[in-house]
Amino acid sequence: MAVKKAYERARTRKLDSYYPDAGPLRRELYPKHMEFFRSGAKHRERLILAANRIGKSEGIGGYETVLHLTGQYPNWWEGRRFNRPITAWASGETTKDVRDSMQKKLIGPWSDRGTGLIPKASLLKVTPRSGVSEAADTIYVRHVSGGVSSLVLKTYEQGRTSFQAAEVDVIWLDEECPESIYSECLIRTMTTKGIVMLTFTPLKGLTPLILQFLPGGKLPIQESA
Repeated sequence: MAVKKAYERARTRKLDSYYPDAGPLRRELYPKHMEFFRSGAKHRERLILAANRIGKSEGIGGYETVLHLTGQYPNWWEGRRFNRPITAWASGETTKDVRDSMQKKLIGPWSDRGTGLIPKASLLKVTPRSGVSEAADTIYVRHVSGGVSSLVLKTYEQGRTSFQAAEVDVIWLDEECPESIYSECLIRTMTTKGIVMLTFTPLKGLTPLILQFLPGGKLPIQESA
């Protein structure tokens, strides 16, 4: 019985497996991840550029988004905190991309919801997106304060206008978005003093969006030896 309970907890509380104090996956081995999280306490806009398959989406963008949705911050957390339920968006390039990547990371497979980063006990409701099989539109999550956070899944293919007319606390953009959409995201989080996180691989080169995060708008010049 104890083994069964431990297995079920591990399966439905994936969030707890990230960044432990000790062991082969201990958080001291992820200094860049920790730096990104800490910087959220000071900076409203954050971007992490990284190669594929290093955990930037799930282990950084998805992980932090879920902490804010649930309020279940670990003891070591030094980043931004919300002591109330939040309104959040998570967005990627297409509906299929969002469904197969971000959505699955957050709630698990459609047939086994509650096995993603959002703990099953905190996952209250998932409303489906019309016209797309097994795609979610809005995810409702219990916050530790007793209220309910909401996370709307969006896509860049919906266009800039779909990112208008809302006040949002947290926006997670996975993959590079058009500058017009990014500008709307900044506006949506302005009155809430919210945060915008970007996680992607720079496949399009040094675009204007990337350059605005670099000192002086350009790559640092490395002096030759």
